[in-house]
Amino acid sequence: MRPAEAVLIASLVAAAVVVGVRGRPARRRLASLSTRRRWRPNPIRVAAGLGGFAVALFVGGLPGLAVGAAVAVVLERFLRRLEPAEARARRLREVADLPLAADLMAAGLRAGAPVDHAAAAVAEAIGGPLGDRLARVARSLRLGAEPAEAWGHLAPVAGAGRMAQAAARSSASGSALAGALARLADDLRADRAIASEAAARRAGVLIVLPLGLCFLPAFILAGLVPVLLAVLRDVL
Repeated sequence: MRPAEAVLIASLVAAAVVVGVRGRPARRRLASLSTRRRWRPNPIRVAAGLGGFAVALFVGGLPGLAVGAAVAVVLERFLRRLEPAEARARRLREVADLPLAADLMAAGLRAGAPVDHAAAAVAEAIGGPLGDRLARVARSLRLGAEPAEAWGHLAPVAGAGRMAQAAARSSASGSALAGALARLADDLRADRAIASEAAARRAGVLIVLPLGLCFLPAFILAGLVPVLLAVLRDVL
């Protein structure tokens, strides 16, 4: 491969990675611009096309076209599944604030506050993305929405579905919502502790894996190969 081709392929791959990682935020920024431009390039498709084109250049010929097209399709699907950094930070903060929100809701209900007032107070106290969702829940309840519809604003938050189910059961059966929310907070903290422990165990395995990959070839070369050579020398 000539140096110019190598530089071109490296540039295209780098551009594909950069555009793909920043694809979704860029698409949101493009959507916020003036609508007078009817056609806008899709950053994810552009990144996938650049990656496929780089592979096609590297392989060359008709096989390169086939392989490049396959790589472009696979790369597009992979990039579409990537979660933007902003969305990931928002999701993690919502999950982290959910047990505290359940505890505060339980405390407010035990103090005698109505559900909508308790939700509004908790939303103002914790703030952030989960606070915004709870504020929408409180407004919906004040406007007379059904509990399932109002608490549906928390549906995208992992673990918040149980809070919505407890609130719906409480409105239908008259059961104490405060106790259910307190138990839910304890369960969420226990689940997070278990998940953290499992992540720590996986990290330990991943840390040891490179050491094993380096040690095993060294053991084979330094321990087994001399023995095998000695045996073959005696046999032959």
